[in-house]
Amino acid sequence: MSDYLTLKSEAKDEFIEKRSRFIGYAKPVTTQEEAMDFINSIRSKHWDATHNVYAYVLRDGQSRRYSDDGEPSGTAGVPVLDVLLKENITDCVVVATRYFGGVLLGAGGLVRAYSHTSKIAVDAAGIIKMSVCTVMSVTCDYNFYGRLSSLIPEFAGVIEDTVFGENVTVSFYMPKANVPLFDAKLVDLSLGKFSSVKICEKYAQIE
Repeated sequence: MSDYLTLKSEAKDEFIEKRSRFIGYAKPVTTQEEAMDFINSIRSKHWDATHNVYAYVLRDGQSRRYSDDGEPSGTAGVPVLDVLLKENITDCVVVATRYFGGVLLGAGGLVRAYSHTSKIAVDAAGIIKMSVCTVMSVTCDYNFYGRLSSLIPEFAGVIEDTVFGENVTVSFYMPKANVPLFDAKLVDLSLGKFSSVKICEKYAQIE
């Protein structure tokens, strides 16, 4: 498991180039099925468009696919895909919709237009880093709870749940690399009274 970049959210943006309207749609996805469902939804929405070009990149199987959707080979799908590869993002899909405006752009013009469509869609969606995180819990007494709740964010931890009973159990996650330092600080501050329990690992966005 290693960190990776992906899109933050679904988004769109558009521009006009020589009377042709280009609309870029971007969305984070994790499977080929999700990618194709999104592509087909855009195709249905813009059934009257001249072209609905797409590209997606997935961590699952290191998949990369693209379609020129009738544009000259290499002038549409590849430029859309290249933006994703240059930004080093994965688990994402971009659809570039074009309404032809009556003026031919030429091969070079198409490449630039589709590259720009992909880039503005990605910029609108935003790029985030997904880090390998350890999901943990700590059970402590009420006297130490305040110190624990402030200690966790010091190590980029995110608290997900707190259960108040006879003692307090705090569930949270933090970047895997920070866990040893957190554990050492926890033991030090509690004089060895409290320690963490490791539950599992997952990918999560760390601000």
